[in-house]
Amino acid sequence: MKNRFTSQIQKIQQQLIQVINNVVRSRYWRQNIAFKILLCFTCSLIVIFAGMTMEKATTQTATAPVFNYQTSWLGNTIGKGELRVQNYIDAMYVTGNGLVYTNSIWDEAGMEAAIYKDGKVIGFLEDLHGWYRLGGKAVTANNKYIYVAMRQGGMSSKKEGYPSEGKTWYCVRRYDLTGKPAPFPGGNGWDKSMLIISDKSEVTGLAMVDNKLFVSNADANIVHIFNTETMQEMGKFSVTNPGGIAVDPRGNLWIIQNKKGNTAAKIVNYDQSGKKLPQQIVDVVDPTAIAIYQPINKQDRLLVAENGIRQQVLIYNIKNKPVQVGTFGTKNGIYSGVPGEVQDLKLYGITAVGADSAGNLYINNNGFNNSGTDLRKFSPSGKLQWQLLGLIFVDNADTDPKSDGVNLFTKQEEYWMDYSKPAGKQWTYKAYTLNPFKYPQDPRLHTSPDAPIFRRIQGKPFLFLTDMYSSFLQIYRFQPNTDGEIAIPAGMFVKTNVDSPGIKGIKANWPPYQPAKGEWIWRDKNGNGAFDQNEYDRSEDYPYLGGWWVDTKGDVWKALRTEDGIRHYPLQGLDSKGNPIYNYRSMQKEKTPSFFKDLRRIEYFPETDTMYLSGFTVEHPAIGDDWGVVGSEIARFDNWSQGNRTPRWRTVIPYDTTGKREIATASMSVAGDYVFTVTSKTAEVNIYNATTGKLVKKFSPGPEVGGESGWVDIPHGIRAFRRRNGEYLVFVEENWKGKVIIYRLPIS
Repeated sequence: MKNRFTSQIQKIQQQLIQVINNVVRSRYWRQNIAFKILLCFTCSLIVIFAGMTMEKATTQTATAPVFNYQTSWLGNTIGKGELRVQNYIDAMYVTGNGLVYTNSIWDEAGMEAAIYKDGKVIGFLEDLHGWYRLGGKAVTANNKYIYVAMRQGGMSSKKEGYPSEGKTWYCVRRYDLTGKPAPFPGGNGWDKSMLIISDKSEVTGLAMVDNKLFVSNADANIVHIFNTETMQEMGKFSVTNPGGIAVDPRGNLWIIQNKKGNTAAKIVNYDQSGKKLPQQIVDVVDPTAIAIYQPINKQDRLLVAENGIRQQVLIYNIKNKPVQVGTFGTKNGIYSGVPGEVQDLKLYGITAVGADSAGNLYINNNGFNNSGTDLRKFSPSGKLQWQLLGLIFVDNADTDPKSDGVNLFTKQEEYWMDYSKPAGKQWTYKAYTLNPFKYPQDPRLHTSPDAPIFRRIQGKPFLFLTDMYSSFLQIYRFQPNTDGEIAIPAGMFVKTNVDSPGIKGIKANWPPYQPAKGEWIWRDKNGNGAFDQNEYDRSEDYPYLGGWWVDTKGDVWKALRTEDGIRHYPLQGLDSKGNPIYNYRSMQKEKTPSFFKDLRRIEYFPETDTMYLSGFTVEHPAIGDDWGVVGSEIARFDNWSQGNRTPRWRTVIPYDTTGKREIATASMSVAGDYVFTVTSKTAEVNIYNATTGKLVKKFSPGPEVGGESGWVDIPHGIRAFRRRNGEYLVFVEENWKGKVIIYRLPIS
């Protein structure tokens, strides 16, 4: 009975955490009143349930009909199980024997702080996810404990061990070496393992010398000193905006003094009592991590991760006055040579650096705007020993059709596939397509896009990205002779703000010069990848969107959740810089077929003049708002451009009419002779015959990924493609374990 009750509680918890996850991941709150009421109600319920867990909607293959298909995956070195490569690594500490302790603010599956060894994930630190707990940006360890920066958010109830509602504790939390919290007298939090450092800003650095734990408190401009056993404060001293800390062989501290306002970053030197020493390093731009390096016959070396344009690890001799004596990694990192092309020594977005006693180097790249984990170990000679990748977060994949499914793109990455290899081994990380130094206004640096649509327009490649709320459609072009593998910002559609048509489409200081109200189209007319004053076209329209589509000719389609809800933007050609041209002057408004009352998705195929629409209908209405789902029906229309609005067929798709949302169709994709859909919580793929609308097959994640998946919760969370040999590739978002699932279907 107890187990059954626990199971029911866990199911409810999973439903609640998904709502919170969706909000946390986004720059925007849900954009209608009904949702906000629901969110408030949800938050009030969370305190009832102990031990809230992460999104974990598992689908077992045993429930699906058996037929010949293979499940594979993309973007994560490890495809199944409790231990896989985490979403991000914000901080890292490496022990002498090569144990790697990491920390990050967020991991979807609750592995904010992990333990790696010899290219494997061997454990993680418990209880940093749920109940308003998150990880942080610092970690250190000794032979008894692990110390991590973390956050504890407030609760709406007066529950002991939590800050009050609306408050946050920024803490150091102590763990034993098995990853379990290690409480101490006077400790805070529900299990007394947290040491509160601030209620204003996060802990930015941790280091130890003997029994002293040094903690950077950037907001207060203080480095605190605590006893590692009692966790009592032993002292403190002033440092302007302190960050990461490293301890040299003499026991002195080297502290990153982060850039603040007009004050440039530098690295300063203190003894353990807090006395400032004269040595300092000032020839750095953006130091993000620091560590001591002691290779054979080369003592007193300091490693500094330089995340500026150089994208290298700088090596200093610090025995006397600091002198740079070397670098590690190719100068300019991934933007050297062929820009964006992944190579062993090309670094990008460096967040962590460390070394073991044998002189091996460990470097983590997060990309920019948290693109994903790329953790590498190098020998003292600079040879790559192993690499662990966790590149996917709220994303899906699409293929360059010219490559016949071999060349795949996600929102920031490019992959090459070899389908002759075993599942999970078929992908090679080819390129990182974002360059923040040449294109600092790239929308991927300022928004949270997902779900690529890749198209060839007049033979040229283009990447289109939308987001979880269909707020925008971003457009990127490629110019290999000048930018290598980099996707160059080319255009962007932004919808009318949902709160009011009289407010900016994006309520932020970015992008510059955006229209003061309504929706807009931006085109990079001068080809510099920046949002300039004369590059906007504006309008106002109904603010509630169902989804975007880009057809094979390059025309853009938009589904609005209203009776005249179809917007068609015919491609007006390519400009002199190679950007697709769209404008409101040529936009066409089309009526939604009358049986649809809430249009959600649209896919048009000009080759056959066939339109596929989905949404909620008169016969099968929505229960509540159900803002993100495909709807209750899909319909096909032939001869659409000739005015036909009589459907060839209508088919009812999975949708829970009880209001519990246990079953809902999250996304759809048409390819070849089939219509593919995927459900949100169970991640079950349904295949319908595109000629008849009849259900053909259904299936779920296979044994290759442990028969499990997270929820599919983005509008374009499934993308299908038919190869020339008749095989279908189906890409599905799998956010929980940080990958894209790939189904290979030998359907003719």
